[in-house]
Amino acid sequence: MNNRTEHKNKLINALTEAQKIAFAPFTFHAVGAMLELGILKEIDNGTSSALDLEKKLGLSEYAVSTLLEAGETIGVIEINDGNCSLTPLGQAFLYDEMTRVNFNFMKDVCFQGAAEMTESFKNGIPYGLKKLYPDGKTIYPYISKLPDKMRKSWYEFDHYYSDNCFDIIYKIIDTNKKIFDIGANTGKFEKVCLKNNPNCDITMIDLKENIEFIKNDKDLAKCKFYPADILTAPLPEISGSVIMSQFLDCFSKEQIELILKRIKEASDKDTKIYILEPFIDRQKFAGAKYALVHTSLYFTCMANGCSKMYSQKTMEEIIEKAGLKINCVYDTLGAHDYTLLECVHA
Repeated sequence: MNNRTEHKNKLINALTEAQKIAFAPFTFHAVGAMLELGILKEIDNGTSSALDLEKKLGLSEYAVSTLLEAGETIGVIEINDGNCSLTPLGQAFLYDEMTRVNFNFMKDVCFQGAAEMTESFKNGIPYGLKKLYPDGKTIYPYISKLPDKMRKSWYEFDHYYSDNCFDIIYKIIDTNKKIFDIGANTGKFEKVCLKNNPNCDITMIDLKENIEFIKNDKDLAKCKFYPADILTAPLPEISGSVIMSQFLDCFSKEQIELILKRIKEASDKDTKIYILEPFIDRQKFAGAKYALVHTSLYFTCMANGCSKMYSQKTMEEIIEKAGLKINCVYDTLGAHDYTLLECVHA
């Protein structure tokens, strides 16, 4: 193959990829329609012809034929001699939990707000959120008040990634000493600790709105609750351990430095400060890195307009600027390659 032919082939491939991006919103919703209408599931169950799909699902010829054509070009189905079958890509949308969680998060939480990306970047304000809450500066005070479907998808997305680490982290952190969970969310980590050590002394620190939402959970009855905005409110006297699970990615680099400095000031010199994050430069699989980098765009449009998923290198630089040092690194934790940084006073 000469250079001219090779260049032409690269150009053709590039143009094909460009069309995928250009029509990406239709691709996304076409897959969503095939899931919601039951087409992918019915094909996987063995219904292979368009006519049988029409009869079994009560759909028009137009709906089935149009979606099957789209599904074939997208790559979720194959069509041979009029018979449809599911591809591995199509099976991912039916059976892979990460794909399901990410897809629903995008569909229910982010899709409409994503149209405001340019303005969000220009002004550092989550304009997508303002479609829901015109006065909202960040999504966090509103999470417990989101519409049911949206709230469900938000929590499933958030919990899916960090929850599988908590049994591992419990064994690392000394639960015989005090624990302060900053950004405690719905108390999933607390429930793991209390299950293993009912006498665990845990203080949950989060926004007032979130504390009000969770404090009546009977499984958290032994916890202490401390409502506070971590950026501005006074912190309690801290000793033992601080845990921040997938929390610091909710803030800008400048805000993270401020948070760590405030924790250092409020804690004694023997306090261990644990930062749990899925860093983009510590992922083994390209798909995982792709998902994390695109999650940054959720922060841009919907969450706060200024934060992102960080690299471990960037987080280490912020930790040092805040007057802390990394005492130990626990790597590749759980199914999603989380990293736990154990920090102490410098």
